[in-house]
Amino acid sequence: MKKISNVFYITIGLIILTVGYGAFAPESFEAVTTNVRNFVASSFGWYYMLLMSFMLALSFFFIVSPYGKIRLGKDTDRPQFSTVTWVAMLFSAGMGIGLVFYGAAEPLSHFAISPASEDPNTDAAFKEALRQSFFHWGIHIWAMYGVIALSLAFFQFRKGEPGLISATLKPIFGEKMVGPWGTLVDVLAVFATAFGVATSLGFGAVQINAGLNYLFGVEINIFSQFVIIAIVTVLFVASAWSGLSKGIKYLSNTNLVLALALLGFIVVLGPTLLIFNMFTDSFGGYFSNLVQMSFGTAPLDSTDRKWLDDWTIFYWAWWISWAPFVSMFIARVSKGRTIREFMIGVLAAPTLLVTFWFSAFGTTAIDIQKKGLVDLTQSSTELTIFEMFNVMPMSFMISVFAILLIVSFFVTSADSATFVLGMQSTNGSLTPPNNVKLIWGVIQSTIALILLSVNGLTALQNTIIIAALPFSFVMLLMVVALLKALKAELKLMKLK
Repeated sequence: MKKISNVFYITIGLIILTVGYGAFAPESFEAVTTNVRNFVASSFGWYYMLLMSFMLALSFFFIVSPYGKIRLGKDTDRPQFSTVTWVAMLFSAGMGIGLVFYGAAEPLSHFAISPASEDPNTDAAFKEALRQSFFHWGIHIWAMYGVIALSLAFFQFRKGEPGLISATLKPIFGEKMVGPWGTLVDVLAVFATAFGVATSLGFGAVQINAGLNYLFGVEINIFSQFVIIAIVTVLFVASAWSGLSKGIKYLSNTNLVLALALLGFIVVLGPTLLIFNMFTDSFGGYFSNLVQMSFGTAPLDSTDRKWLDDWTIFYWAWWISWAPFVSMFIARVSKGRTIREFMIGVLAAPTLLVTFWFSAFGTTAIDIQKKGLVDLTQSSTELTIFEMFNVMPMSFMISVFAILLIVSFFVTSADSATFVLGMQSTNGSLTPPNNVKLIWGVIQSTIALILLSVNGLTALQNTIIIAALPFSFVMLLMVVALLKALKAELKLMKLK
């Protein structure tokens, strides 16, 4: 079971080719991937909007349907992790560094360059900025992760299949998924996971470097980022080595505590009343406008359409490219829960945390901008949050706290991915061998370092967004296979 599969060797070959192209011809790599990404966004934007909306509707269906009582495992199985630890794991793997990286910067950007034809820098733009941030990080993403994770967990724990994407397609294609076609599906999943996490590592290193430069004058260069990635690599490999129930569990709980503490600092030291009022108003506006936002493609307005391609369609493709990793990790830690309990937890808890996070950080940043205390729109994305802290009480302490949280998220995302990559390249083993996890940890860090050194992270980001298109068709097949298997399972349960 733990034997390294062909998926491992094929994906390594593809990684070498892709990274080699990016390292030796970075300008060409970026130009080609940008053109393809733009074509995908403009031509398939409608498809991504429908797909994500379908996943949301399907997740609600699973909650209210008779399938909700089916347990992800044997009828006697119970959850391996407490609800708090489980939510912490979802939160850490699903969002991670991105919340700190974009928590203040994205709402501020929407405020300054407002979507939906709103005038920028107005009260209407303020509300719209938070609603759009909720939309890009909220319930749609968790519905998509939840449905794909549900498919993986059902086949893995209820039907005894290996923990592979390809195994979920057997109700449609049968044993063909054990051969070359199954390998192709799993290679696509591993490729997207490896590059998605490498991109996150690169952005995390840049933000940690920016924070250390802002606080302590550490020079911003590839050497500093090399040292940061090297230190974090040692930490996340050590965590992955210790296993799911030790390192990853404790780090996820630590993440949640640190994140809630930093959030508490912002709420207390920032415009507290305004944060709660904006959260309440924008949360209501988010759900009351959810249908229109979910299907809006701006077909007759080229300006709004460009904004949609650059933000919403980009995010939908980005989250789909992360689905193999995040969904497989969520599935792995969700054994023993019923489908109803699983879907409610995956939808509700992270969505509430994320929306309040953006309310706190976004409201504070926009309030500072409106008061003219500092022009945060001139800051780079990685520095925005530190510039915001600088005009708040206890700024140094909060900044140090934020760096610790970024490092913690950094380590947790990477060790979760290392664990999942180990599973996917050892025929779905629930306990992948440590040497495989070590190899994947080094590979992810090496990808990030090489492409940081040639400013190739944008091209890498483009690459996995392009890979999201074929994987989205795999997702639809997974849904068909899952519905077919659940229908048969319900009949079987009635006969018992």
